[in-house]
Amino acid sequence: MTDPKPTAANATSQSGPSSAREMGGVVDRRSGLDRREIERSNGQPPTGLERRRGAGRRLSDFQRAADEGEMTPEQFMFLVAVDAFKQANRVTFPTWTDVLEIVRLLGYRKTMPSELNLRNAEDWCERPDAPSNVRPKGWERRFTKGELKELEELADYVRERDEAA
Repeated sequence: MTDPKPTAANATSQSGPSSAREMGGVVDRRSGLDRREIERSNGQPPTGLERRRGAGRRLSDFQRAADEGEMTPEQFMFLVAVDAFKQANRVTFPTWTDVLEIVRLLGYRKTMPSELNLRNAEDWCERPDAPSNVRPKGWERRFTKGELKELEELADYVRERDEAA
């Protein structure tokens, strides 16, 4: 008897690819490779931003509540601030710089070391009372005196409300 001719199926089963790169970026589950293991084995430590959940890894209460539509006061305030920014500036999709501006104007500052492992960014901390530094000098001159008075009254109202709470 003669040996059967080698076919493509026989060739791949005998010396199959051992990595996603060898497979052209595609992972075939039948090969025994686990996509998550390949992603982790790229030589880089995890950043802490990964959201994939596996067995035994559950959503945080923070994430689960937001996904179910139950927002914390912090999440709701951020949503309202983004919406107000979009209306005031007549933009549908704020840029990431706009989002960072909103976050800084809400009073958030980088006061703690990062919990993320970011390879291309240097970590820093600043004072809790640091200015936002997102407004150009003299930006308040864009408003009339009446509008500035309304803004000051609104700021006083918010400050009093926060002190009462």
